[in-house]
Order: sequence, then structure tokens, then C-alpha cells
Amino acid sequence: MKRVLLTLLASALIFSGCGFKKDVIIKVNNQAITKAQFDKAYQKASKNSQLAQMGIDIPEDENNLMYLMVKDRVINELIVKELVRQEMEKRNITVSNDETKKERQKMIDKIGSKEKFNDILNQNGISNSQFEEDLAQEIKMKKLVNIIHPVNVTDAQAKAFYDKNVSKFKYPDKVRASHILIAANPVEMKEHLKSKNTSMTEEEINIKVQEEMLQRYQKAVSIEKQIKNTPEKFEAIARDESDDTVTAKNGGDIGFFAQKDMVKPFADVAFKQKPNTISEVVQTPYGFHIIKVTDRKAAGQEPFLKVKEQLKQYIAAQEQVKALEQYLNGLKARAVVQYVNDSYDPVKIEAKMKKIAAEKKAAAMNMKQAPTEK
Repeated sequence: MKRVLLTLLASALIFSGCGFKKDVIIKVNNQAITKAQFDKAYQKASKNSQLAQMGIDIPEDENNLMYLMVKDRVINELIVKELVRQEMEKRNITVSNDETKKERQKMIDKIGSKEKFNDILNQNGISNSQFEEDLAQEIKMKKLVNIIHPVNVTDAQAKAFYDKNVSKFKYPDKVRASHILIAANPVEMKEHLKSKNTSMTEEEINIKVQEEMLQRYQKAVSIEKQIKNTPEKFEAIARDESDDTVTAKNGGDIGFFAQKDMVKPFADVAFKQKPNTISEVVQTPYGFHIIKVTDRKAAGQEPFLKVKEQLKQYIAAQEQVKALEQYLNGLKARAVVQYVNDSYDPVKIEAKMKKIAAEKKAAAMNMKQAPTEK
């Protein structure tokens, strides 16, 4: 639920029309959610998943646990979004072209230029029309939340929160680093191969995974050598080669982080490096990294005046999330939801997931108990 709420508050929502169609899979208060809507939302969700970012597809297979988990989440989000759409319509919440233009310009100003803004849209595969649609829905969502639970946090409230949580504003030594990731997770590779090659034996799969891991390591080593020969090209190479799509568009820049914020192998190397030096290839559960440390910050404490506005926004957002959660729970409790196609019924999906998980657990137990060949 929290994931849905934060999505509703912080990002654009895509709502579709309500006319009944042949491929209706769910009705919410007699308004249709279609197979086409589900497919579009599923593709977006699966594309943004961690597996997808590592180049691993989730097969649309009713016997695949990952597929069912994403499917269940997407169905819940579609129902919540439809309920919110209905509520916006009932309250006549609209957005003018001037409002979207102003919000768009604020984003462009923050980024620095219209060219950089358009580059970001292109890198993320978002058209201008899709962005405008999403932005309009985000503004409408903010209006709805402010109607449901208007909040005005005072300086005194922010200061009280700061004083009560002063330890939270102390920070340890921090490092700023950029990295290039060559994604390589043997567990996920193995699962992917199993789902796509049911005829392969366990030994064949293990050999294939080892070969793929070696290829990705060799690629990382090759990139490391290239960067050490031309260190000034680190950012450009990160944009072209890194599998971390979030940081790649910023030349690999992760920003400042504490040692505890990163997985141990990555942090151990980064905190030993001097600024503007390039590491050797570092392996973590995510794959192979080449790290460049760019800055350091000694431990300290953020002063209240520096964090005051952020605190006020945080306190207001926390209050509104709670209020919205209660509000949506009320909408869901009163809603009439019909699963026209029962393969989209969350109860049945959950039962299937439990069955698959139990079968996997039983199979694992059998493998442990099986006598080993001598």
C-alpha cells in the first residue's frame, strides 16, 4: 500500500477511459479496467524492475513467481488509480494548460536548459505528449491530496522535529563517487535460464552461468583498462556502457554516500580510494564495478536552517500519506470490484504464488536430502 501511496503522491499517474470494451478484466464501481490497460501497466512495471535493469526479462508465464508478483502489484495499482480517477471526476478536479506549462518550466529551470530536459526524456523513452499527460495527472493528484488533508507546517513544528531527532541530522564521513556497472548476478542468471530453457540440466545451466559471468568480468576489465588510459572519458564511457541506468545518464555519478549505505565490497574500496582515482574491477552481488571517487566530506551535523524547508515538506508529506492511506482504504472498502476474468483475481493469484513457493521449497528440501554420488 505504501508503495502505491508514494507513487500517487510523487509521480505521474496514467489513467485510462472507462468505456466498456471486449477485453474487460475488472470492473471497479461498474467502470472497466481492460486487458490493454493491464498490458500497458505491466510492461511499464516490468521494464522498471531490478531484473529488467540488469537485462533480464520476466517471462509472462502464470507459473513464474516473479511474473505473478508483478501482476498482483499492477492489478492493485490499477484498481487504486481507477478509484482515484473516479474521485477526481466527482470532485471536478481539472488542470489548465498554464498550470502544466509552469510546472514544466520549473523542472527545466532546475535541470538547467530545455535541451538537457529533452535529453532526459529521450533517455527514458518518454515522449513530450506522455510527459504532459503524466504531469497533468500529478498536478491533479496534488490537488486531491490538498483537498483531503490540507497541511501547513510551521517553523516551530519543524524545529521541534529537528530537536527531537537531532541525531538524524548528524552524518558520518561521506564519499562522492561515480561508477560503471556491468550487471552480473549468478542467481538471477540461473533463474532466467531455467525459465527459458526447461530442457537444460542443472549442470548445463551452471556452466552457462559461469561462461556468462566470465564474459561480463572480461568486459569490465576491458573498460577499466580503457578508462585508465583515458580517465577524462570516464563520464562518457559510463553513459554508454554502464548497466546502472539511473546513474549512467549522469556519467555514473552516485552522489555522496556513507560507508553503511553501500554493499561492503563497494564501500570498502571507495572509502580507501583517493579523490580522482580509478579502482580495479570490484565485484558485488549486483555485478562488476569500476569506481571513481570524486570528493569527500568529513563527519558533521546539518544546521536547522539548512534543512528547515525540507523538514516542513517531509512532515507535511508524512501527514498526507497517512491521510491518503485512510482515504483510499475507505474508497476500497466501499467500492464494488468484480473480477470479470478470474485470472486477475488477487486471491487466486496469491494462492498460486503460495503453491509455487511451496513446490520450490519442497524441491530444495529433496535436493538437500538426496544422497550424493561418490
